[in-house]
Amino acid sequence: MITIWPQYLNKNLSLNQGRKIALEDCVKDPTMNEIEKALKRLGLKYNIDKERAYPGKWYEKSGRVLVEWEGTKLELIREVSLKIKEIRQ
Repeated sequence: MITIWPQYLNKNLSLNQGRKIALEDCVKDPTMNEIEKALKRLGLKYNIDKERAYPGKWYEKSGRVLVEWEGTKLELIREVSLKIKEIRQ
C-alpha cells in the first residue's frame, strides 16, 4: 500500500512543504474527492482516511489515501495528478 497525501500533488507547495513531483505535473489545491475520482478512473483499489493530518501540518486534517500499486510512489502520484488535470478540463 502506498500513501498519498493531497500535499504531494499541490502546485502551491514547495518541495520542502511536501510536494513530491515536478510543478508541471501538479495541480492547484487537489481535494480528496478529486483524488478519489482519479483513482476510480485508474481502476485502483484504495482506502480513504479523511481524519488524518499530514505530518508537516499536524494541526490540519487534510486526509490521506492508501492505494494498492505495483510501481513506484512517484509514478502513482504523477498518474493521479495527470488524471485530476484531465477531470478538471
